[in-house]
Amino acid sequence: MEKQEKIQILKDIVAIKSVNGNEKEVAEYLSKLFKKHGIDSSFLEYDKDRDNLIVEIGNKNNEKVLAFSGHMDVVSAGNEADWTSDPFKPEIRDGKMYGRGTCDMKSGLAAMAISMIELKEENAAFNGRLRLIATVGEEVGELGAEQLTKEGYVDDVTSMVIGEPSGYAGIVYAHKGSINFKVESQGKNAHSSMPQLGVNAIDHLNDFYSRANQLFRSEIHTDEVLGDFIYNVTMISGGEQINSIPSEASLQGNIRTIPGYDNDLVIKKMNELIDELNQKDTYHLTLSIEANKISVKSEKDSDIAKIAQQVAKKQVNVDIPMVGVSGTTDAAEFTKGKKAFPVIIFGPGNETPHQVDEYVDVDNYLEMVDIYKEMATTYLA
Repeated sequence: MEKQEKIQILKDIVAIKSVNGNEKEVAEYLSKLFKKHGIDSSFLEYDKDRDNLIVEIGNKNNEKVLAFSGHMDVVSAGNEADWTSDPFKPEIRDGKMYGRGTCDMKSGLAAMAISMIELKEENAAFNGRLRLIATVGEEVGELGAEQLTKEGYVDDVTSMVIGEPSGYAGIVYAHKGSINFKVESQGKNAHSSMPQLGVNAIDHLNDFYSRANQLFRSEIHTDEVLGDFIYNVTMISGGEQINSIPSEASLQGNIRTIPGYDNDLVIKKMNELIDELNQKDTYHLTLSIEANKISVKSEKDSDIAKIAQQVAKKQVNVDIPMVGVSGTTDAAEFTKGKKAFPVIIFGPGNETPHQVDEYVDVDNYLEMVDIYKEMATTYLA
């Protein structure tokens, strides 16, 4: 495939406004691209206009199945007036393609798709299968990865590469877990001049806030690869008007977990704290878990990790370390499959995901096509 066609493919899918939805349009574009090159694909519907895409090449002569995976959704561009150019009309300036999703992570997805097409056209000899899994809803709960895992699409996978942006800074083999939670406090309205007739929901919520901060921040829990456990309350609301005792208040927060201080333990401690506070007269607190993504710690010296390092060294002459990160990925769902398999996160990109003027270096994107190709042929040799 010519260089300009590869660049145009990325431009085309970045131009598709798949903000927390509409992934079907991306899936259909890629499906037509594969069909043009004689490769079949299939869809798995999550919801209206939200389809996952599955593509496979190779043969069943060996049990090895290498999965490439990337998500098709992007986050909001925010205030588009803050961008130098339209976030959904990608532009190339000084060797960088700007646009929402260029880095996170349509460049990784496009590079994986193109690598499969070129391998098919080159009649690459595979002793096993190469499967592309393009997911919906990664940015809002890893929805597609959860669905695909439950429906068995990773049951036979023996190694996985997720094309999230890493650049050449590191090949990720571990990341923290993530919990989004909400605590609601129910009270009773009264005039602020007669507080004894009401129940102040904010006061009770504040008790949880203070106790939880003490519980989760008084001791440092750390992991040698992933660093410290993190607890944050990020949103608070409550009250109806300034001269009324509030009958409702709530807070929301995000927690980043590590293997030694994991999701189950944290949620158990939060429930115990809620139960303890609700023993007090007039307290009515409820906890809801709105996202629960486990931490991932794969094999640092797995075959696919070693291959990625070796190929990168050969292709771009860079020694890339194995690292851990705080951000979660679809790996948190895929690793819940029936059979354990090593997973790495390795794709074109930088530190601009979710930012104004997000971009990807075009050379990095094009180089990753060749890196993915050699990784696949080496693993499935």
